[in-house]
Amino acid sequence: MSAMNAAENPELWSFLELLEPGQVLAGTVAAIRPFGVFVALDDGPGHPVHPGVGFIGIPELSWVRFEDASEIVEVGQRVVCEFLQFDTWNGEARLSLRAMQPDPFPLFADGVTAGQVIDGKVTKLVPFGVFVEVADGIEGLVHLREFAGEPVESPEDRVQVGDRMKVVITEADRVRRTVSLSQRQVAADLR
Repeated sequence: MSAMNAAENPELWSFLELLEPGQVLAGTVAAIRPFGVFVALDDGPGHPVHPGVGFIGIPELSWVRFEDASEIVEVGQRVVCEFLQFDTWNGEARLSLRAMQPDPFPLFADGVTAGQVIDGKVTKLVPFGVFVEVADGIEGLVHLREFAGEPVESPEDRVQVGDRMKVVITEADRVRRTVSLSQRQVAADLR
């Protein structure tokens, strides 16, 4: 596929060139794809190839982790997004939906301390541990080595998605936006 150009799409190009980063744009979700969401912008022209001139990449949909974009938006839904940049290759407006919502991570990190015990819910099993939701939209990792009791080779040996789990916060890294958790330290504190 070749890049789009201004000569073939003058109306589209002039619209996109006038947009400023940070500008707020409204539109309707036109299509959901595995790689992102197309948005038909209220004030924008149609697109010669894509279902909409606006595009939200998967990471820009939400602060919370999700498996499928349809968990966050649906076709026909009205959305208000922040304009990030003019993608000149695809001739589209790159947008962020999550920029319109407060980032829950700094608030969480400010409100917890290392060593604090939290009751969370197991959300995902991975070969090296489990992810536990410790606050709304905030998940942390319990590495296999941080499981209480006898060593385990697979998280399925101990827990399933949906199980409740008491964990200790060992670190909330604001730069990497990660939370490290331990179940082993909870057991140690109870002795």
